[in-house]
Amino acid sequence: MQSTPSKLGVVVVAFNSGAVIGECLESLFGADAAGRLAVVVVDNASTDETRAIVEGWASGARPFVAGKTCPVALRSVPKPVAIDIRAVGETKPSTAPLTLLTSAVNGGFAYGVNRGLEWLAARDDVAGFWVLNPDSVVPPHTPARYLARIDAAPFGMLSSRCIYYERPDTVQTDGGFVNRMNGVCSAANIGKPVAGTPLPDASALDFLTGANTVVSRAFLDAVGPMPEDYFLYYEEVDWAFRRGGFALELVADAEIYHHGGTSIGSGAAHRRATAFANYFNHRNRIRFVGRHLGSARATALGWTFAKAAQIALEGGRKEACAILAGALGMKPPREVSSRIADPAARAFAFGEQA
Repeated sequence: MQSTPSKLGVVVVAFNSGAVIGECLESLFGADAAGRLAVVVVDNASTDETRAIVEGWASGARPFVAGKTCPVALRSVPKPVAIDIRAVGETKPSTAPLTLLTSAVNGGFAYGVNRGLEWLAARDDVAGFWVLNPDSVVPPHTPARYLARIDAAPFGMLSSRCIYYERPDTVQTDGGFVNRMNGVCSAANIGKPVAGTPLPDASALDFLTGANTVVSRAFLDAVGPMPEDYFLYYEEVDWAFRRGGFALELVADAEIYHHGGTSIGSGAAHRRATAFANYFNHRNRIRFVGRHLGSARATALGWTFAKAAQIALEGGRKEACAILAGALGMKPPREVSSRIADPAARAFAFGEQA
């Protein structure tokens, strides 16, 4: 008797993602291999309509309409889609294709990822775990490409090309590198044309993007979950640096389209990163350097001062102050701390600086 094919678990961590989560779900459940996906949306205590939108999408009560600029021709998904709605901490098993896992606190990106991983790991039929950002859209063939690789042989960490949603002819990232002198991360092939740009040699990469990474059950068992004390940024970099003998791989023709920075104000070619994003990015860069590149701490701090000075001279005084506060372990400035009002969430985000 032929055994039932294993499933690919998908963890989508949402925070105030109401504007984008519908397209993400429609693309996943309209994919070629949708029947082999087990999707869990972990809502990190959103204050918008994210939860209602997920429920309404699944029931069909909220008719789905793709955005006018969506780069993927999405297939219409028959509704309703079976959904279980659970709270973080519940352990009752589920085999529903979609789970909405609600958290009472925003514990940060890795916190949400890990709650989703725990939920999916309890299922014996899940062989791989796909961490996917809610502001992503998946072409119909992409899940099948991942599943074919999972079925073929043991693996560690997989990813694929991420393309700008707004510029679907341009690469956003093909994985990344870490500068050993200052801990600064850079994206492979960023800004290059999709057409004619080959994937890099994955063995030369330092990490895979946290917006689109698949790990095996063996990886999860050996390496453990994402570190939760970063809150935002560098979680996937740290995860990759702890991978031991597990290899990084890029799966060809398994691309996704990704907005990027929809919740937290990350920088891009057309905009400066917000004070909020700068605080966490530079705090966590120094934290990462201390854990994995300890001898580079002095040069990493020197780069911090230079970067803060550059941004201040460009008119970004608040952003520069946030960089220094984060890197030096100081109390977050008001522009940062005011974004997180809940005391429990502040404890996750700022620790002893809350």
